[in-house]
Amino acid sequence: MYKGITVGAITTIGNKHVNRGTPCEDASYAVSRNGVSVVCIADGAGGKQYTDARFGSDCAVHVITDTLCEHFDALYSENREAAVRGYLMAKLRVAFADIMEERTIDVIDRLSCTLLFVAVKDRRMMIGHIGDGLIVRVSPSGVSPISMPQNDKDGKTYFVTAAHADNFMRLLKTTVDDVHAIALMTDGVQDSVYNEEAGLVKPVVAKMAETFADGREEVEKSVLETVQKYIVGSSNVSDDASFGVMFFEGTKAPDTSTLESEAAKFASSTETFKDLSLAIKPEIIKAHEIISKCAGEEHVEAKAQPEPEPEKAPEPEVVAAEKKEPETEVKEPSRISKISVIMLIIGVVLCIIGAIELVLSLKG
Repeated sequence: MYKGITVGAITTIGNKHVNRGTPCEDASYAVSRNGVSVVCIADGAGGKQYTDARFGSDCAVHVITDTLCEHFDALYSENREAAVRGYLMAKLRVAFADIMEERTIDVIDRLSCTLLFVAVKDRRMMIGHIGDGLIVRVSPSGVSPISMPQNDKDGKTYFVTAAHADNFMRLLKTTVDDVHAIALMTDGVQDSVYNEEAGLVKPVVAKMAETFADGREEVEKSVLETVQKYIVGSSNVSDDASFGVMFFEGTKAPDTSTLESEAAKFASSTETFKDLSLAIKPEIIKAHEIISKCAGEEHVEAKAQPEPEPEKAPEPEVVAAEKKEPETEVKEPSRISKISVIMLIIGVVLCIIGAIELVLSLKG
């Protein structure tokens, strides 16, 4: 078990924004309060239509951090993940509405940003991510990605201002067992330390996280200088960069000298998830037709049965047998209701596939 937690986060402007004379659009925030430690970073969307993205990212990191510090137990214990994701995005939408009113902003998309966070209380850990950027786990055995960038082949990503942002948000609830540190970074850092084609996080991330063993204030200055010199300073078109760390004191660090710094590209086919969705659609439609047909036949058979003719008073033992018949009749509606439930599930799956096709077509 760790002995304590040190949190820290830095943000610096990229040369691309310096050369254009535009402000930094990243934001970061790290705090420990109410027994909860949180690190949160956000990357404001680039582009002319996102005129106030820097206000969105700054608002996002503070609202989400404050929410997690105040309501961690309720959010962690809620088993309906969709409800938690929806609540967090609703908190942002409420805060963004205030900014829109204050700054006379006409469209909420102007505040668009990504979001990455980690929150810990005792042994419980909650991680959230929407958009690009990277969240990394540093353990005694090495360094590996927990949540990878959400980008398509054209570099497009998702923002917290999307109409259904909660559907795109990843949420992980776990524990801190065997964790030495969690590192979060926007794409301004990610592009320099992560090889997505090989799934490799470079050892430098573990080294940067390890420096937080010396405390927060001085280390933040040191990490900021490192990012400015070796990451932002390495290119005239570098993006804004944010890097955050949650360091678990008293835990074992990996031996960075043994970690891989290069790796072969993953062997991969050209098949996509869109291909899978389109391939299964005819099968689901056929299954839906079969189940509907079976359900219809059940109703026909039930109606086709002739009315029983009046009988003479049965013998006592026959009466006992007659009393068992209602039990059989009660089971029939149950069977039909199960079929209805299956039909409903298939209908929902078809709707989901339709939604996936719509999203993929819009992104394409």
